[in-house]
Amino acid sequence: MADDSHLIERTVASQEVLRGSFLRVQRDTVALPDGGQATREYIRHPGAVMVVPLLDDGRLVMERQWRHPLQRVLLEFPAGKLDAGEPPQVCGQRELLEETGYTARQWAHAGWMHNACAYSDEGIDVWFARGLTAGPARLDAGEFVETVLVGEAELDALAGRGELTDAKTLVGLLWLQRWRSGAWPLEWQDPASI
Repeated sequence: MADDSHLIERTVASQEVLRGSFLRVQRDTVALPDGGQATREYIRHPGAVMVVPLLDDGRLVMERQWRHPLQRVLLEFPAGKLDAGEPPQVCGQRELLEETGYTARQWAHAGWMHNACAYSDEGIDVWFARGLTAGPARLDAGEFVETVLVGEAELDALAGRGELTDAKTLVGLLWLQRWRSGAWPLEWQDPASI
């Protein structure tokens, strides 16, 4: 294991700059490894789960959603914020049902990702779902999401043209391709055993 002591910054002061209903903004003063000091501003996030839902015919259940900071609609895998104390697999099942109306017979945990580690502590737990059954979406009040079915080759082409820009969805596509190639195995389980 590498010795990281020459890279570690130590917090000497911390201030909450903003507390919103969903996110918090933090400003820390840190002692640098060379003895200097610096300021670090970052977003505190409760964490999230993303689901890569696979239909039996190979297509992917995805969603189109307006993203206000970018002022545009993005194509994304279903995802959502973890509620306090909620297990990630429960969050994934809930988000898939709420946003798309689908339930799954089998689930597989892929791993964890940090999508913006330079300015946020958000972690996203990545799950795969298959054996899907369609049903009505149960969107939250004020949530507007369009469910779409996309082929893997089409999604890959969108990524290759730079039209698929959501980081978590790009990571989901990579994980899907590596799993299909046999490089990154998944252990499938029914929801009751997770």
